[in-house]
Amino acid sequence: MDAFTLVVATALAALTMAAGMGLLYLASARQACLVDWMLAAACFALSSVAAAIGLQLQALPLGFIACVNAFHVAGQFGMLAGVRRHLRLAPHWGWGGLLALGALAVHALPVMQSAHLVRLAVFVPVICALDVASAWLLWRRGEGEVRASYLPLIALQLLSALQLVVRLAIVGADGASPHLMHGQLSRTWGALAMLVYLSLATMCCALIVTHQQTLALRRASLTDVLTGWLNRRALHDIATREFRRGRRTGTALFFITFDIDHFKAINDRYGHGVGDAAICHVTALSARVLRGYDALFRIGGEEFAVLVVGEKLSGVCVIAERLREVVACAPLTVDGVPVPMTVSVGVAALNAQDHKWEDILRRADEALYHAKQHGRNRVSVHGRDLAEHGHPVRLQVVGT
Repeated sequence: MDAFTLVVATALAALTMAAGMGLLYLASARQACLVDWMLAAACFALSSVAAAIGLQLQALPLGFIACVNAFHVAGQFGMLAGVRRHLRLAPHWGWGGLLALGALAVHALPVMQSAHLVRLAVFVPVICALDVASAWLLWRRGEGEVRASYLPLIALQLLSALQLVVRLAIVGADGASPHLMHGQLSRTWGALAMLVYLSLATMCCALIVTHQQTLALRRASLTDVLTGWLNRRALHDIATREFRRGRRTGTALFFITFDIDHFKAINDRYGHGVGDAAICHVTALSARVLRGYDALFRIGGEEFAVLVVGEKLSGVCVIAERLREVVACAPLTVDGVPVPMTVSVGVAALNAQDHKWEDILRRADEALYHAKQHGRNRVSVHGRDLAEHGHPVRLQVVGT
């Protein structure tokens, strides 16, 4: 396949990528990074069209060479801009425009008009820097489950930079050979590398976006819409895993359960809208005193659970008491009128007789029921009772 055919195929691949990114943008959650990648593909297409026109001419005009390089630099910057926007960073397209204009203007220098090797030596470092920056950002920001979807694009950007460096090294080592610098081999190499790059970049970008959507759907299926806390489905998965780990390693495991006192009265007096606001108010306050790595669940209408791993009983009691206190000290305000609220809290720990995590949760619920039966706005631990102000006053058996 000659260079002209490859360049035409590259232009078609770029247009296919642009169309694919645009359609995915329309079909997805309107992720703006797809627009950046669509613009990048459009720039690659314009670069290939300019190259195809130039190849049809007897001698390749410098103006076409300048357009090829400027559009190519703009396309590579567009790939970086899409990565940055995906990672919630500013894309800085203004800098990309200045970089492309600079690439266009630099061809006016006499040294740029003299030899293909000089132009290659100028633009290879720029393009490699853009490719490596994209790969570095994806690697640095990619954590946990998302990194797997970033790896193909990371590898592609690094391989793209590597092939440019190798190409420059070979051309430089060959010196003034017109066959390599201006002949079929050089043109074919560049066009073929770009064709492969665009074909793979389309799939890599689509993988990142679809994987992100999959994770978002998974999170939505495990999250309570009103509060943002995890739901019962997530409770089953997480508690099962932590229970097995606790059994295997001897790690302490606790459930803190709590619900809003007299919630039905709030609903009846103020309406369900205020009832929802009360639930959100309590969960927001609770999240401030709970540790960031504790698993937080909404397990009923106004009932919640916290899974605490690797803590001592005394520390869990302190957490539970702080939770109770912060809600009692911060009433919800409705139309300028404060609505006092309190919570009753139950605590239970993993013990040797437990066969499943539900046994711990059941005892925490029993402790919660005990707290409600003995005055509300208090913390009860399965096996002992905590007074309203957090001081143990007696051992109190809550369940058998």
